[in-house]
Amino acid sequence: MMSVTKEIVIERLKTVNGPDFTGNIVDLGMVSEIFIADGKVFFSITVPAARAQEMEPLRAAAERVVKAIPGVAGAIVALTAEKKGGGMEAPVPPRPAPRPAPAAPQRPAPQAPASHSHGKRGVPGIEAIIAVASGKGGVGKSTTAVNLALGLAANGLKVGVLDADIYGPSMPRLLNIHGRPQTVDGKILKPMENYGLKVMSMGFLVDEETPMIWRGPMVMSALTQMLREVEWGPLDVLVVDMPPGTGDAQLTMAQQVPLAGAVIVSTPQDLALIDARKGLNMFKKVDVPLLGIVENMSYFLAPDTGKRYDIFGHGGARREAERLGVTFLGEVPLEMGIRESSDAGTPVVVSKPESAEAKIYRDIAAKVWDRVNEERGAAEAAVPSIVFE
Repeated sequence: MMSVTKEIVIERLKTVNGPDFTGNIVDLGMVSEIFIADGKVFFSITVPAARAQEMEPLRAAAERVVKAIPGVAGAIVALTAEKKGGGMEAPVPPRPAPRPAPAAPQRPAPQAPASHSHGKRGVPGIEAIIAVASGKGGVGKSTTAVNLALGLAANGLKVGVLDADIYGPSMPRLLNIHGRPQTVDGKILKPMENYGLKVMSMGFLVDEETPMIWRGPMVMSALTQMLREVEWGPLDVLVVDMPPGTGDAQLTMAQQVPLAGAVIVSTPQDLALIDARKGLNMFKKVDVPLLGIVENMSYFLAPDTGKRYDIFGHGGARREAERLGVTFLGEVPLEMGIRESSDAGTPVVVSKPESAEAKIYRDIAAKVWDRVNEERGAAEAAVPSIVFE
């Protein structure tokens, strides 16, 4: 198999015409830095901001010619537009206003049940998507996400996990999954599987030590492909392990993905709670239901004496949940076994299913699923009835 180089990619991209067939996209300076890893090619195309909506065929053409290069395993191509202020922080453009109803009475078209995801395209085969997020790193978000997913599965649901942390993917290690995903007809990826979970992560596509030095549009393009170009199959719920913080990737995921709700993970101390509030406020602003808060590393039980120590304080997340009127989902202790099992790729819910820690995660999973159903019920109740007289 021939080695793919930036020079080969650039030569092929010179065959793609620019807007209005004026020159090619390379000579016009529209192509970003090209990144190649494991046969996959990543780059973005800068287009005029005012014409961004009509440039999808240009992006598709660039992706098509790159995928046709011998040795290319895949291509991720994003459109980006230079705007004042960068552009990625801008909200999703509003949908056009509805046209006035015709004067003559007509039979109304069938409507889907109301949801908190108006204007967001769903993912076929997935009933609900839950985001697990934190305002900062280092609070045990990924460990919580994977044990939450396993807890949902243990409670009888069909579950998948999307590792949305492009820069620091954790799921390959946490779930002890190795290798590369296969494709269906060379287009759709098959998710990797372990412990009954279907999983997709950037960690399956590039080597663990490969640095991901991407701009926002390229990250979002990669996330979109991992979400929408994967054969997830029928799932009751997809758990998304969000990147830490409240940057472009998190905001755009919250705006464009039909999330059934978000779970916020925090430790008890005030500094972590300050960052957790940022995550809560982000989801509120984009109308994503808050399913609840988990207090991780809540307390420590000495293994020799059984004495309890509140190393990071205690109860801060519970008080914050009460203050905001958000469900408090539970306390997870600072337990050596949780850390060791996570590092070994055997999360505690599957490695020690009868342990107290596994029961905590299963209880949190049950509360989360109850909250998802509550939000569904509230959304369906909000659908106006249409009466013909």
